[in-house]
Amino acid sequence: MVPRQRILRAVKTVLVVAAEPRELKGVLRKCRNVRRLDWPIQFARSGELNGQRMLMAAHGPGPLAAEAAAVALSREKVQAVVSTGSCGALEDDLNTGDVFVASRILAKGRSYEAAQPPAGRKFRSGVLVSAERVVGTVEEKRRLAASGASAVEMEAAAVARQAEEFGVPFYCVRAVMDRACEGFTLDFDGLRDRDGRFSRLRILRAALARPWASLPELIRLERQGRIAARALGEFFADCRF
Repeated sequence: MVPRQRILRAVKTVLVVAAEPRELKGVLRKCRNVRRLDWPIQFARSGELNGQRMLMAAHGPGPLAAEAAAVALSREKVQAVVSTGSCGALEDDLNTGDVFVASRILAKGRSYEAAQPPAGRKFRSGVLVSAERVVGTVEEKRRLAASGASAVEMEAAAVARQAEEFGVPFYCVRAVMDRACEGFTLDFDGLRDRDGRFSRLRILRAALARPWASLPELIRLERQGRIAARALGEFFADCRF
């Protein structure tokens, strides 16, 4: 009989980092034995999926996601780090709910390589831009697409740096929320709280100031966010890292 301690050591621990807890909902639904973790970040859970121990963390956009990764990596020994959540498409043939697995991440003149996980579901792969702010216009998306990138988000580079510092393999799995032809009328960067997180209250107030344009946009983004989270859950359920 194989000793229980050896079995436990053989289980891979995977850290999954997102900006917002809602981006992890699809993955959480696929996990067994989910429990809350007492970590000093906004959201932390553990669960089991495909024979792997999953640590799921969310603490906010951009560098806040790196803080979540740093907390987890200082407390747990993990064998893989995954940056996940939604992204914006830069290519016209990427649609809401399409899974995009970055092979390379560009940010501030730096480039990070990302591993490609074996997966049972279809996905797109390519270059991802990790921006410092929300890319909210179609024109900005076109400029980024001209550089050869396929998608854009805000956290992957920050999380990749943490994985690099701790010497852990890094993956980036995203699901498209907004398409290349879709921009935002709301200035989401101006609607953050003092900690840098997007304030739902400020966003709602801004939308109510121009309800004819902004409320339909918020309804659309909420629906697209749910589609993206569900797509990530289905992908992670057929994937190993």
